[in-house]
This record gives sequence, structure tokens and C-alpha cells, in this order.
Amino acid sequence: MRAHLNEMRSTESVKKKKKQKKRKTLIPRTLIWGRSGESFWVVMEERREFPAFPYEVYSIQLDFMNALYHSLNKGGVAMLESPTGTGKTLSIICSALQWLLDRKQQQKTQSVSTSNLCGKQEDHLGADDEPDWMRNFVINKDAKSPEKKTKEKRQLGFNKKIDRKGKREIVRDLITNEGGKEEDIEIEKVNNLMAKHEVEGMDEEEFLVEEYESEDENGGQSKRKGGGVSVNSSSEEEKNEDSMEDEEEEARPKIYFCSRTHSQLSQFVKELRKSKFAGEVKVVCLGSRKNFCINQEVLKLGNSTQINERCLELQKNRKKENSKISKTKNIGAVGRARRSKTSSGCPMLKNHKRGKEFRSEVSQQGPVDIEDLVQIGRDLKTCPYYGSRSLVHTADLVVLPYQSLLSKSSRESLGLSLKDSVVIIDEAHNLADSLVSMYDSKITLSQLELVHSHLESYFIRFRNLLGPGNRRYIQIIMVLTRAFLQALGSENCQSSFDSVYNAEGSKSGFDSSMSINEFLFAHNIDNINLFKLLRYIEESNIIHKVCGYGHKLALSEEVSALKNDDKGSHDESALSGFRALVNILLSLTNRDGDGRIIISRTRPKCPKQQGGYLKYVMLTGERIFSEVLNEAHAVILAGGTLQPIEETKERLFPWLPLDQLHLFSCGHIIPPENILPIVVSQGPSRHSFDFSYSARSSSITIQELGLLVSNLVNVVPEGMVIFFSSFDYEGQVYDAWKELGIIGRIMKRKRIFREPRKSTDVEIVLKEYKETIEALSHSSSKQDPGSRNGAILLAIVGGKVSEGINFSDGMGRCIVMVGLPYPSPADIELMERIKHIEGFDTSSGKNTKFQAPTSWYSGDAQAGLDILKSCKHRGKQYYENLCMKAVNQSIGRAIRHINDYAAILLVDTRYTFDSSERSSSHSTNKLPLWIKSRLVSATKNYGELHKLLHQFFKFHKGKEDIE
Repeated sequence: MRAHLNEMRSTESVKKKKKQKKRKTLIPRTLIWGRSGESFWVVMEERREFPAFPYEVYSIQLDFMNALYHSLNKGGVAMLESPTGTGKTLSIICSALQWLLDRKQQQKTQSVSTSNLCGKQEDHLGADDEPDWMRNFVINKDAKSPEKKTKEKRQLGFNKKIDRKGKREIVRDLITNEGGKEEDIEIEKVNNLMAKHEVEGMDEEEFLVEEYESEDENGGQSKRKGGGVSVNSSSEEEKNEDSMEDEEEEARPKIYFCSRTHSQLSQFVKELRKSKFAGEVKVVCLGSRKNFCINQEVLKLGNSTQINERCLELQKNRKKENSKISKTKNIGAVGRARRSKTSSGCPMLKNHKRGKEFRSEVSQQGPVDIEDLVQIGRDLKTCPYYGSRSLVHTADLVVLPYQSLLSKSSRESLGLSLKDSVVIIDEAHNLADSLVSMYDSKITLSQLELVHSHLESYFIRFRNLLGPGNRRYIQIIMVLTRAFLQALGSENCQSSFDSVYNAEGSKSGFDSSMSINEFLFAHNIDNINLFKLLRYIEESNIIHKVCGYGHKLALSEEVSALKNDDKGSHDESALSGFRALVNILLSLTNRDGDGRIIISRTRPKCPKQQGGYLKYVMLTGERIFSEVLNEAHAVILAGGTLQPIEETKERLFPWLPLDQLHLFSCGHIIPPENILPIVVSQGPSRHSFDFSYSARSSSITIQELGLLVSNLVNVVPEGMVIFFSSFDYEGQVYDAWKELGIIGRIMKRKRIFREPRKSTDVEIVLKEYKETIEALSHSSSKQDPGSRNGAILLAIVGGKVSEGINFSDGMGRCIVMVGLPYPSPADIELMERIKHIEGFDTSSGKNTKFQAPTSWYSGDAQAGLDILKSCKHRGKQYYENLCMKAVNQSIGRAIRHINDYAAILLVDTRYTFDSSERSSSHSTNKLPLWIKSRLVSATKNYGELHKLLHQFFKFHKGKEDIE
């Protein structure tokens, strides 16, 4: 056996040397998939070498880097597929950044050539051709663009509202009554006097919105009282800092690299540090407030939405405080006073010198990930979220999550310009679904009730003080909230919609869907101009006015029952409700066919359970994605498994001709003998495995699966990962195994770990799982064959473990996929998406009307199954693709490098096939080529399976012993 292995190694070494000699002469090729499934090769431009790659480069890595470099030169859209574990991330870094530096050098050369040409032309013309007044004219170097002038005006206080005259006089009188000289009064005293005055009853004035005139009357602008110019409260260093940032030239072109999770972005930065480019390009990593925040008072809120709202609220408070300081300066009270140390707002944003130190520190350290940025922020006591955003302007490479780049509002908020830049989207296998889900919006029944209550209270209190414009718009918002409450069957709001619902004969709790126009007409709100209303909400600041007044009521003696509540929670929940309302209204301005309104009247069975809700589900992503494509120089979709290519193309850029889409795919770097994929159609008792939705709960099937696993633990070394379709099914199986004593049998050989539902606990479980394997796999199992030899992790398809965790080496020697993890047919949003895709006509680019068997849902899966049965082509394919994409993501976690090895077991009779009769639509045809080519279609019995596994692990154990 040893001689045979040595011979194999010698042969492999000779082959490897031959490949290395041939490598320079190979012409890179790109595999293109045609519409009918045929394939052909496209020869690319010149072959390049990439010396920055820090390791010995493999042929497929070199091909991938050349394909990427060629795509960036060409521009447009490209889809590059390279299996997980092939060094894809490092290949992207070395190719893309080499292209970036080459492009910048090219631009620099062109700029120098242009300058020289202009200089020669000026010399040729000569100074004598110019009149004296022109030769003596000196250009004002300080001349500023209109944009800079506007910004400076804003810094000096132009276009900024000042307080009402009456309030200024009150403050002046108060100061005089205290007997002090105005210029000697400290800012704290002024604040205290103003606070004292507010307590005496004048504070409600701050909740009154300014007069607003409609578009027909005044262009839709607030009609402000008073006039003049106020002095901005910004310190001189703030203005100097802004000027400094303006003078810094923006880096172009940029590369934007985005991925799904923060952990994937951190991994990218770690790989970047390994290359020479770490010291040659400016890099910044962006993320969410939740991941960056270092203000413990805000961070303890936990929920991302609440953290965002609180962060924005603190900045609003800071602006208010600055406004107070500005006003006191205007009346001459504190001309020389400094900003109060106790002013409200986030303490991490007060010291602008520290913000400058933050930028300097990040620049010195080179590429840093989110964790590093957070630590720098903590050390300097300054906000890393806004600190990182301030570095975008001059960065060559911006690393950020999907949401920040693909959402137009997020791009505008972050100030991201895609013009002439490159966008690289990693893990793009579910890009279409991820993109449309960003534009979903939702408001719950409880949020609607709170918002409507706040609006009513506010309107009753201020209706006689409001101008006609404000009165009209607030009443319109109340009409809309009342209509939405009626749609959800609120006890206080009944409508004709109930008669439509009752005619369908549905149950008390149900889900339904409607188009935008159907929803608007059904609730008699089709005549409301939502565009003007949304502009009013944005310009009038009505949300904060109503929430502020509602918060005041919640803390008053009139509602003493709420006095013991957290003072901030009521205000924040109301603010979140208003934000949700605005998002729903914005969604209703989309085109009728772009999405659907989901109406859920589910009644909560317990206080913590979610009740009814309205949700807009975006169904089409091509218009959204076209905004990115039209602006960027090139967009690269990269991933380990991008199949099926046709589906992604049809959903994101159906208008793009196939010959303009650059596609590349390559095999895996591992040798064929390092992987053993097997279809397992029956268990040790010869019972067939059928994990379909209707049969998977069978006690016999669950028991047979337990017998299979309890046998596998005896032959599989180190770590095993078993993937289930859902947390609920995993819990059902685990409980049954425990009752049958199977858990005890498994635990004798391997310790069992379970993926937790809370994503924050995943890291802890994985750490224990890895430590257990490392400890037990090195124990003397030869002396005690019955001792533990590793661990098992029970994981969930689509969970955190299946998406971003690598099970290299001993952590994943065997991956078991239980069944085909189809999404639940009871998911109404999924069914709406399937209906949309089924009716999409690729020739016209339009969606034809798909006649579903039912438009009402009662919460069970049967209605969804009926829809799936009625689908003939695209909808059905999409549903199957969702399943196999999830399978491919999960089983691809095991092989992470060239010397890694693992067995992959596909446990379900539906995976079986006859190689001579397998159709293109069979599920196994959607497996990656490097797995499909080695797949064992079925075994006659468990004995044959056990034998194959025993030989596989014995062979690789022998190789490890030799090495």
C-alpha cells in the first residue's frame, strides 16, 4: 500500500511540473452557457501573470485572475464562478487591485501627456499675442465653485432657521431679570433659564410644525417666520475640517467590494493583508451602526432598528443644542462662551480632533476590518461608524455589505458615487432575492395603532394652531392609517373590505395578497397624491414633532400608568412606527406590477407573538440593478456556485444580450480522490429515505435516519455536520432520537452539538465543537476502539453555519444532507415571487398575468402546493433552484484547500438517478461539476456504503501518516 501511495505521489509530482511548464503557454478560456444549455469557449486577450499572489499559483487561479482582469478592462457585466476553497478571495484581490493600479498609472501617463501638449501649444502662441490687460490679469486661486460657496454659506448659517422673535425676547428678559450682564452669562445658565421657562408652560410650542403651503401655493416649501442670518454653532475646527476634506481629491476609479455578512468582509480584509497591495492602496471598511457603535447606552438596545433610530435621535439632539448656543450668541448673551460640556448628543461625536486622529490612525495601520476600527474608536473615544464613513472620499477600495451598496437610499446616505468605478459582489448566488428583499417594507398592527393614536392626540391639541396646509396633510395621514387599520381588521376600524374577505369564506386569521392598485381602490385611497405627501413628511419634520408630543404625554400625570416604563422606549417605538409607515407609503409609489401587498390578519396567541401586518414585497429587481449597472464602469458577480446562470440573468438584466455577458467557470483544485459524494437512498434496515414534506415526519423514517447516523459515527473520524431543512424539523428529529435512545448511542462515539437559533451564540458553539474534535481526535483511539473519536454538529440549511462557516480538515470529514430542503410552500411571499417569475416573458421583458388557483391563504401549505402544481416552467424551476442552491452552499463548506478531503452523503431517495436516463432537470444536475462528476448514484445496501467510507478514510489516513 505504501509503495502504491509513493508511486501515486511521484506521478502527481511529474504531472504538476509539466503543468507548471505549460502554464505560460496556455490561453485562458471562458466557459459560456448558451440559452439551450450548450457550451462553447471564448478566447480572451493576452495572458497575464500576477506576481502579487503570495503563494504558488494554481492554473485555475491564474485563469480566474485573467478572466477578472479582462472583464474589468472590457467593462459591463461579468459572472465569475470558482468553487469554495480554491482561493477565490485572494484571486479577486490580486487581479482587481493590479488592474486598479495599472489603470491609475495609465491615467497618470495620459494626464502628463496632455499637460505637455497644452504647454507646447501655449509656448507656440507666445505671450506677445495677448493684450496687456490679459497678461497682467491674476486668476483668483481662492475662487470657489458654486457648490463650495453653498456649503460655506451653510457653515456660516445661511438657509438655517432662527428662533421666533418672541422666544428671543423672553430669553433676553429672563437674563435681565436675573440681574446679570448679558455678555457675562455662562451658557449653562442660559440653558437652565430656558429650561425653567419651558417648565412653566411654554414648551408645547416646540411641537408645533411651521406653516406649510402646498406645491400649488408655494412650491411645497415651509413658510418660515422671521428672517436674517444666524451664526452657526460649529467650531472653527469643524469648518477647517470640512474644508480640508473638500480639498482632498476623490480617488477614482474606486473598487467597491461587497458581500453578505460582516464576517465575510473581515475575511476579505485578512486576505488583503497577505498581499503586497496592503501598503499600496487606501482601504476603508463600512458596516452597520450595530456593528460599529461603541456607545454602550445605545448598544444595549440590541435591535438594529432601535440602534439606528437612537443614533439619529442623538444627532438631532446635538443639533438642537448647537441651535440653542447659536441663538444665545445672536442675542449677545454669551459671545465668548464655549460649548457646554454637558450638551446633549452622542459623546463619541463631540471631539472633532479625535475624529481627525481616527482617520490618521486608520491610514497608518493600513487595511483594517470592522473589529479593528471599533477598537481604534474605543481607544480614541470617537465614533468608528462616522469615522469610517469620512474615509470613503479618498479610499481606493471600499469594503461594505450588500445593503450599503445595492440600496439607493443607503448609497446616497453614505455619499457613495459609482461613477467610473468597479463593483464586485461576492457570494452572488442569491443576489436577485437579496436585492429585492432590500426594498420590502412592513408595518405591524401595533405600530399602526400607536401611530394613529399619536396623530389623533397631536391633531386634537394643535388643530386650531395649525395652518391649512399642515391641517390638510395631517388629516390625510390619519385617513391612510385608518384605512390600513381597516385592512387589518382592527376592532376600532371596520370597512367594506371585511365583506370581501368574508365572501371568500376564510378563517379569522389569514393572509392575502393584492396589487398596489387593487389595494388603493379597495380602501378608497387611490385619489391621494403620495408623492406630495411624502415630500411634506420629509420637509415639515412632522414625524419628530408628533413623536415628541406623544412622548411628553406618555410621561405626564394624565397617563401615569406609563410612568414606570423606560422613558425612551415609548418615543423610539413611535418613531419606528412612523418610519415603517413612511416606508410603506414609499412602496405604494412603485409601479403596479413591481410588487404585491401582503395583508396578514393573524391574531397573536400570546403577547410576545406578532399579530397582523401589512407588507410590501418587491418582486422585480432589474430596474433596481440597472441603476448600479448604468453608473459603474464594471459590475462583477462572483461566487462559488452561480448556477443556474440563466435565472440570474433573467431576473437582474434580461435586456442584456448574451454575447455582452462575460462568464467564467472553473473546476476545483482538489484531486478527484479527495471527495466521496454518495446518494444514500435507504438505511441499515433497508427502509427507503423519503424526506418530502408529507412523509418526513414518519416515525419509521426518523428512526431509520437515527440508525444510519449511529452507524456512521463508527467509521467517520473527527467531525460530522448533519444539515436539516429547518430548526423545527431538527428539533422534532432530536426529540425522537432522545426518546428512542439513539442520542445515547451516538454520544458514546461523538459529542453532539446543535446550531442555536440565536446567531450571537453560534460562535460559542462552533468554538466548543472545534475544541472537542481537536482534543478527541488526538486521543489514543487505537487502545480503546470504543472511545469518542470526534463530534457531530446538527445544523440548519440557510442558517449561519451553512452560509459563512468553513469546516476545513477535521471539522467536516463528513457532510450529511438530510432530504431536499425545499422552502415552505406555506410562505405567501415566496408563492407571490413564484407566480411573478412563472408569468415573466423573457422575449418582451414583461410580466404576463399568471392565473393562480387561489389568491387567499389560510396558513397551511396546501394552497402553496396547488400553485406549484399549476406552474409549468420558470416558477417551478425557480423553486427547485432555491433548494439546490441551499444544498450546494451547505455541502461546499467542507473542502477548503487542496489537501482537504471529505465524504458527502445526500440522504433521500429523490437524489437517486440512472446515469443513462438522467434528465437535465434532475436535482443532481444542479450540483457543482466537481461534485457531480464523482457522485455515486446509489448503493445496494448500507454494507456497501460502509465499505466505501471505510476505504476512503483509510486511504487518506495512510497519506497523512506518510506525510
